Amino acid sequence: MGLSKKDMDRRKHTLKAKLEELQKKVDMDPLKRDRRLHEEYEEVRKKLAELE
Repeated sequence: MGLSKKDMDRRKHTLKAKLEELQKKVDMDPLKRDRRLHEEYEEVRKKLAELE
């Protein structure tokens, strides 16, 4: 069973908000010392790209 359009929009909005939050943290860590943070950022970007 697929997601409704409303659910898809809600999921996109949630991922975009999380991506913005992570973007701020990633910008503060240009040397990539917090590896998990950068991995999570990439995962969220991929998920958001799949939905669009």
